[in-house]
Amino acid sequence: MRTFAAIEGLPVLSLATGEECGHVVDLLYDNGAVAGLVIDVKGWFKRHMMLPLEVVDSFGEDGVMVADSDVLRPFHKSKAAVLKSGRNRLQGTPLLTREGEKLGLVEDVYFHEEMGTIIGYEVTEGLVADILEGRKVVKSEAKLTIGGGRAILTE
Repeated sequence: MRTFAAIEGLPVLSLATGEECGHVVDLLYDNGAVAGLVIDVKGWFKRHMMLPLEVVDSFGEDGVMVADSDVLRPFHKSKAAVLKSGRNRLQGTPLLTREGEKLGLVEDVYFHEEMGTIIGYEVTEGLVADILEGRKVVKSEAKLTIGGGRAILTE
């Protein structure tokens, strides 16, 4: 199990060449699963690429390992559901249950790195609550519906 916060900023390293392909800047998700990672690529004309989760060789404390840089795919921000940035971002979005109970604002995502299954969400109720009580972890493998500025656990 891993959180996005644990891999954000890590370099993506090629096992074939040993070179850095870029670094992790965001998480792509689709229907309750992690689809891949958004990678900030070095160079003048390459800004962000998508790294499908199924081609990641391993996650380490100091880097994300891939076979080679050719596993990176073009990233189209307008079509993607992401954790940290963009129109369809999850971070900072209110998380509600199917019954309409607000659990807090989403801060991070817990997922199985091998399968990509999202297994929980770290939520906050604000700075004061974080200091006094800490952040809550909502364990759920339910489908997540995002729209209208909120996220709803639907199953």
